[in-house]
Amino acid sequence: QVQLVESGGGLVQAGGSLRLSCAASGRTFSSYAMGWFRQPPGKEREFVAAIDWSGTSTYYADSVKGRFTISRDNAKKMVYLQMNSLKPEDTAVYYCAKDRSPYGLVKSDQYAYDNWGQGTQVTVSS
Repeated sequence: QVQLVESGGGLVQAGGSLRLSCAASGRTFSSYAMGWFRQPPGKEREFVAAIDWSGTSTYYADSVKGRFTISRDNAKKMVYLQMNSLKPEDTAVYYCAKDRSPYGLVKSDQYAYDNWGQGTQVTVSS
């Protein structure tokens, strides 16, 4: 079982940057693709970005492409989301999640992920 803990959220002005971190426990972390999702206030959870187990393949939602970068450090059991040029519509609770299957492809379907963190709040002011 992998446990995930997000950190790095906060309040930032539009145009600013934040780096979210997701710390994982468990020996099998490096075998799984990881994803970042977010849930804006009053809306459903949505896909943000994903990275495969090796870190060589990434996938982004159109809304964040070119502004956000997902990365991972398997030795440290960490996943990161660098968020630049933030917009008020990026305001949400951000979650990291682990793929259900080892060595899987990057994917955006939240039901393909089985372990979730508690989330970290990101608020972007205009």
